[in-house]
Amino acid sequence: MENENLLCLLRIKDTEVSLTLEATTLRWTYNKRWAFKKKSNTVFIPVNEIVTIHHGDGKGQAKKISTPSNQFTVYHVHRKSSQRWSLKVVTFTAPDAHVAHSWVQAVQKEMIETGQARPNKLLVFINPYGGYGKASEIYYSQVSHLFQLAGIESHVIETSRANHARDYLMEADLRTYDGVVCVGGDGMFSELLHGLVSRTQNDSGVCEDKEDAKLTPCNLRIGIIPAGSTDCVCFATMGSNDPVTSALHIIIGDTQPLDVCASYHGGQLMRYSVSLIGYGFFGDVLKDSENMRWVGPMRYDLAGFKTVLSKRSYRGTVEFQEANDSYSNPRDNTRCRTGCLVCSESSERLQEVAEECPTDGDSDTWKKVTGSFLAINITGMSSACPKSQDGLSPTAHLADGTADLILVQNSSLVEFVRFLSRHTNRKDQFALSNVEVHRIRAMRFTPEELDEEEAIRRQKRFLVCPCGSPSATSTWNCDGEILDCTRLSVRVHHQLIQLFARGIEDTSCI
Repeated sequence: MENENLLCLLRIKDTEVSLTLEATTLRWTYNKRWAFKKKSNTVFIPVNEIVTIHHGDGKGQAKKISTPSNQFTVYHVHRKSSQRWSLKVVTFTAPDAHVAHSWVQAVQKEMIETGQARPNKLLVFINPYGGYGKASEIYYSQVSHLFQLAGIESHVIETSRANHARDYLMEADLRTYDGVVCVGGDGMFSELLHGLVSRTQNDSGVCEDKEDAKLTPCNLRIGIIPAGSTDCVCFATMGSNDPVTSALHIIIGDTQPLDVCASYHGGQLMRYSVSLIGYGFFGDVLKDSENMRWVGPMRYDLAGFKTVLSKRSYRGTVEFQEANDSYSNPRDNTRCRTGCLVCSESSERLQEVAEECPTDGDSDTWKKVTGSFLAINITGMSSACPKSQDGLSPTAHLADGTADLILVQNSSLVEFVRFLSRHTNRKDQFALSNVEVHRIRAMRFTPEELDEEEAIRRQKRFLVCPCGSPSATSTWNCDGEILDCTRLSVRVHHQLIQLFARGIEDTSCI
């Protein structure tokens, strides 16, 4: 575009505006005569948040324009409230078709040069059965037309069985795709996570079952269109579980690295996870809920109520490798937000640690806690969701190579309920005498075998408490899947995957 056209007078409907393209921002200022009608005299749009720009007006976009038009339309991200985005359409009228054409070319050129890798072709998996069974409706009514508008080609697959998406990713030729998208809940995301990570390790010749193996990061980004009952991963990485918001993040090519926890048992990989690995309370809730599937998503609330009343505790030993650095800790009240320095500088810090301590098994960095636990929780993110706005660990980071270990020692029912309630009332859930939290890089858990006397005592307790359980051990809940083992090792893999996201924005800075 010629320099004289980088700033010129145009019209939006009947209003005269001065349109400017400078640096990475498209800006227009309303003529002073019309300013009193606007909340702001000037509008700023980052170029990297422009979805697309076309000749003509928005209404005629579906038709091919045969004659030159003096109009052009900008489709861009609009922040409705907090973390929710929508698509905003603005049509400009230029003095002539040549000026309009020059503006379209200039903006398109700037969009390419912003540095964000926007996807051209996506592999989309829809789970028609998960959550409330509305995934297909959500995709075709709210998302697919946005992809088409942005010129993104989509290959859509509706899954017909469990692990359909995972198995497809293990075998398909993925070289033509710029990313994979799941339309569903956290279970659907987990399928894509396992499929992509395992496929990447197979292609790289890395053995997943070796706990000390350095896993190869995945190149393809994962997009999440939330259509489940909880959508924890989406909410904790974007601050919203709105499908349109997620689709717009995918379209503009946002990238958010994410740590992944790998769980091992007996020298074998069990599962990957990004949010919760829970033993005790959350493990029992998941196991009990399996017998209530006919209730639907409400089964988790019913199972949770039953598990709280039972107040089961389990003895064992937790060993963990604490992340001994001064950059962050679970009690520092700093939140992981867009552009987080703790995450962005973590690669350099981890490299320094590796050079100073080449062996992960350094005895000085491992700690041990033995006791009777109501809950043992490991989370690689805040694990926030609409019901728990702060999540399990409010200051956990998405991509710093650590996870937060939360130990809840055996206590009274009142104290345990107090701890659980703090996940919803936004009070400090760690400021309790029976709770401790550590930022870790690895963990090992060994259950304690009960002697005959303790086994008899638990059996008697079960007879007088219908909500209790005679079991000496609990179950591990790994992102909503039951692990068929008790002894477990967990290791955090730094920035193993990437999402089409940018983290939760600090709205005070927008």
